[in-house]
Amino acid sequence: MKSSDIAEETNREEENTRLSELEAKAVEQATATADESFTPSPSLLNASSPEALLQQVDGPSLKGYEAKESVYVGKSVPVALRAKLEVPIHVTAPGSIVEYTVESKGYDIGFSIMAEREEGITVVKDDERVDAHEAPITGKFLVGSVPCLLKFTFDNEYSWLREKQISYKLSVTPPTVEVLLAGRRRRAKACRKATEDDLNSAKQRLEAAILQKSSLESEIAKLEKLLAEQNKSLEVVANEDDWLKTRVALRVKQLNLLDIRLENGWADENLQA
Repeated sequence: MKSSDIAEETNREEENTRLSELEAKAVEQATATADESFTPSPSLLNASSPEALLQQVDGPSLKGYEAKESVYVGKSVPVALRAKLEVPIHVTAPGSIVEYTVESKGYDIGFSIMAEREEGITVVKDDERVDAHEAPITGKFLVGSVPCLLKFTFDNEYSWLREKQISYKLSVTPPTVEVLLAGRRRRAKACRKATEDDLNSAKQRLEAAILQKSSLESEIAKLEKLLAEQNKSLEVVANEDDWLKTRVALRVKQLNLLDIRLENGWADENLQA
């Protein structure tokens, strides 16, 4: 081998090493950023058991843990016209690296990637028609927050004439034990801050609720006392109402009898005649 060829090969290896180191550093920084911005969902914070929150902070157990790559392969898979094909993958280890290679036979295909978590859906790759028949479509991304359901969707709904055939290779590489350990501590710190902030907020709201409850109880006690007094007054008025109704009725009868006498005279007056 010529010295120039050796030098070129050496330079190529050095460049590849440099790129690998830069990529590893970028992944490490992205993982750290995801861990440091970890925020527990309301359902985890409000779960009846504190273990639910800790499970997400801890990530996968280290007992029997293997940072083993999982590979999902499909060869010449048909996608019917006016139809879609979804390939779901569950990711459980935070800091996992996902890589994909997609090819189609003869024609383009719609392709998208979505990440579904409890807190919502993240668009990893927008739905667009790709020329995977001309060159493989490749990509790589980090899954920072888990559990996560990745949906790789191959869309042929726009085609009225042709079935498509696609081939794919999807790989999930979980983080090393060292990355998991560092991630646990970062997530624990971030989670502790979020939990402490929520605790302080809850304490403030509790104090306000206690004051409001005390005020309402005092107001209710006053209203109950006033109601009791009003009930007593009502009883007095009701008794007077009954007595006055009887008195009015009696007076009306008395007046009627007096008017009859004054108009017609007394019955015993005729006997004197």
